[in-house]
Amino acid sequence: MTPARFSDQSAMPTVTMVGGGQLARMTHQAAIALGQRLRVLAENPDDPAAQVSPEVVLGSHTDLAALRKAAIGSHALTFDHEGAPTEHLEALVAEGVNVQPPPSALVFAQDKLAMRIKLSELGLPVPAFTAVTEVADAVRFGDEHGWPFVLKAVRGGYDGRGVWMPADAAETATIVTEQLARGVPLLAEAKVDLKRELSAMVARSPFGQAATWPVVETVQRNGQCAVVIAPAPDLAEAKATQAELLALNLAKELGVVGAMAVELFETQDGELLVNELAMRPHNSGHWGMDGARTGQFEQHLRAVLDYPLGDTSPLAPVTVMANILGAPVAPSMSMDERLHHLFARLPQAKVHMYGKSERPDRKIGHVNVLGDDVAVVREQAERAAHWMSHAVWTDGWDPHS
Repeated sequence: MTPARFSDQSAMPTVTMVGGGQLARMTHQAAIALGQRLRVLAENPDDPAAQVSPEVVLGSHTDLAALRKAAIGSHALTFDHEGAPTEHLEALVAEGVNVQPPPSALVFAQDKLAMRIKLSELGLPVPAFTAVTEVADAVRFGDEHGWPFVLKAVRGGYDGRGVWMPADAAETATIVTEQLARGVPLLAEAKVDLKRELSAMVARSPFGQAATWPVVETVQRNGQCAVVIAPAPDLAEAKATQAELLALNLAKELGVVGAMAVELFETQDGELLVNELAMRPHNSGHWGMDGARTGQFEQHLRAVLDYPLGDTSPLAPVTVMANILGAPVAPSMSMDERLHHLFARLPQAKVHMYGKSERPDRKIGHVNVLGDDVAVVREQAERAAHWMSHAVWTDGWDPHS
């Protein structure tokens, strides 16, 4: 099913991406520059990537027949989310499909309990955790490790969904009973005394070549990423090196192919703990589209096709990415007019829109700003993103006054 690389000297490779979201849309942009084709398996024709890709297979990532159809003739099959069932991916591998990252690695991004167990076996630092199969497991964990603690759905859940922080035994019993009744497997984790959250991104090829980007700080609001600062301010060089080596070694140990984000907690006493893994392009890597010589989307394509990897050097001392999150009420001003005003006021802002309709807190785009001073660049990026979502300038500026 997978054609040999040089079976047709005139053909450039086709990569299939499972999922039609914004990550696939931005991977498509990188594929265009490389002369490749990105085929997407999308659920709806108006999904962000389906709007722009010339090759769209409509279907669900949970449907093996749809996955097979999307994989036919492609040089690699990869992902814009981790939702495809592991057993379906193993079936594709058995049929000769080049699935990257392989399901043997991807499972550790799909299953948080399997990830915690594996990382512990590898001796990597993780918060205290336990599987929760009944209310007593969770209550015992809270008593031993302190209240509140973090309760998580083992599979699925992102941007704060599938995560609870019960304050006492009664609240714990309600949540655990309800979720287990729905068939949602759970795990408990100790609540970490956080200084901040970091992300170490790495890309690895089947050949074994790997490359990292600078470690970044991620700023969360309402459970989802709002701002990324690259590189992480005031992070000691030794600590940054530790995080990058952790990501490199973990990618090798798990057999990852493609981009992987290692989300980290930096504790108040300076310790690094692994929070979660994402084996795909990731929100914390969006800054590199404009701020690095090779961004994560091109690098992901290079990796899954086993090309030599690109230079990840930053192009400026500071790059800040701010997500454009839907306002509580969408402004009456059109998005096109908002863009016009933004470019007039902040011509240095690089805007990436996802082709999504506006609704509260939905990620509809992001803004990258490059510069020299963290505070100045961050203010500009956040001001631009807020303007694009709310049509209000945070500094009170009025073009008509």
